[in-house]
Amino acid sequence: MHRPFDTAAQSQRFSQPSIGAAGPAFGAAFSAGIGAVNGSALRDMLRMAQVPGMVNFGGGLPAPDLFPMDRIAQASARALEQYGWRAVQYGTTEGFLPLREWLAAYTCPGMGGVTPEHIQIMTGGQQSLDLIAKIFIDPGDTVLLETPTYMGAVQSFTPYRPNFAAVPTDEHGIDMDALEALLRDLAMQGRTPKFIYTIPNFQNPTGRTLSLERRERLLDLTTQYGVFVVEDDPYGQLRFSGDDLPSLAELMLRRTGGNPDRSHVVYCSSFSKTLAPGLRDAWVMAARPITDKLVLAKQGADMHTPTLNQMIVTELLPLLPEQVDKLRHSYAARARHMLAALDRELPPGVSRTTPEGGMFLWLTLPEQVSTTAMLPRAVERRVAYMIGECFHALGGGHNTMRLCFSTAGPEDIDRGITALAQTIREELAGEVDTRS
Repeated sequence: MHRPFDTAAQSQRFSQPSIGAAGPAFGAAFSAGIGAVNGSALRDMLRMAQVPGMVNFGGGLPAPDLFPMDRIAQASARALEQYGWRAVQYGTTEGFLPLREWLAAYTCPGMGGVTPEHIQIMTGGQQSLDLIAKIFIDPGDTVLLETPTYMGAVQSFTPYRPNFAAVPTDEHGIDMDALEALLRDLAMQGRTPKFIYTIPNFQNPTGRTLSLERRERLLDLTTQYGVFVVEDDPYGQLRFSGDDLPSLAELMLRRTGGNPDRSHVVYCSSFSKTLAPGLRDAWVMAARPITDKLVLAKQGADMHTPTLNQMIVTELLPLLPEQVDKLRHSYAARARHMLAALDRELPPGVSRTTPEGGMFLWLTLPEQVSTTAMLPRAVERRVAYMIGECFHALGGGHNTMRLCFSTAGPEDIDRGITALAQTIREELAGEVDTRS
C-alpha cells in the first residue's frame, strides 16, 4: 500500500552529515568507550624494541624455546585422526566436554561440587576478561583495581564505561586496610562495586603474591560488602620458590562446602603460559548463573573456541605436569640471574620486587626519574622495558618499570641489565626532573 511522503522524516534523513571528499568522519563514528582505550604507550615501546641487538625485557611472553613443539605436532595428528571432521566442525559454545570435565577436577582439586557446567572455555585469557566485563559492567558502575594492575584488563574493561577505583598494594599484595576503608566509603555513598579484579599469584606487573592471610580477608570483605571477585590466575602453576597457596576460588569453595553456585569468585586461567599461547585456550570457572551468561556473551563474540585447538590441548594434558616442571626450573634460573645482575649493577635508591614465580619483577626508581622519558635513552643502549605508567588506570607510576625475565638467556640478561643500570645512573646524575 502506498504510504504518504513523510516530509519531516525525509528532511531529517537528508540533513545527516555526508561523506565528503575527505572521507568518512571516523572520529565521530567511534563509540566513547573505545575512544577511552589508549594503547599508544605499549605500541611505542614495542616499535622501539624492534631493533637488531635489542634486549627486550618489555614483552610479557613465555619462552618460545620451551614450547613442546614435537608433542604439539603429535597431539594435532592424534586429534585429527581420532575425531576426523569433528575436529574442524563447529562446536558447542561451552567448550569441548572432555576438556571441561578435566578442568572441573583440576581447577580446584578435591572440590567435587565443580562440574563441567561451571567451566566455560574461552579463546585466550583476554577474552575471559572482555566477556566478564560484558556481562557485569553497566556504564557508571564501579570496578576496583589493585594498583598497579594488568594493563590488558583495563583495556578490556574500559569500553564498557566503568568508574575505576584504585586499591593500593605493597610487597604482600592488596592493602586490606585500604580496601576496607574504600568499601566503607563507597557504601556510605550508596555504591556497591560490581567486582574487584586481582591477580593473586606472581602479579602482572609486579611479580608479587597475595599472602594467605590477605586472601582470607579479601573474601571476608567482599562477602560482607556484596562485591564479586574476578581472580585472574594465568601464572599460578609457575611457582619456583615458597609454598603453594590455595586460589581465592578454592578458599571460597571450602567456605561453601564445595558448592560453586554459592561462590562470588569468578576464576580465570589459561594454557597460554604453560603449553603455548598460540593455541588460545583459556577457561573461566564460576557459578552457573555466571557461566550461563558467559555462554550468551561468547555466542555473540565468536560462537566457540576453535574445536581443533581444544582437542589438541586435551591430548596434551598428560604432558602438563612435565611441561610445568620444565618451566618452573627454567624461569627460576632466569629470575635468579636477573636478580643477581640487578643487585650487582643498580645504583642506590632503586628498589625491586622478588617474585616467587611467574615471569615479572618490578623496579621503583627515585621520584625525579620518569621511566617514560628515559625509555628512548635505554633503547639507544639496546635495552627495552615496559613503562610503569601503563599499569596505572588512574595515573601514577611515572618512576616504575616492569621487567620480564622469561625470554632472556644469561648473556642477554647481563648485557641488558648493565645497559639499563648505566641509563639509570645517567638519569640520576642529571639531577633534573625528567617527568614528561
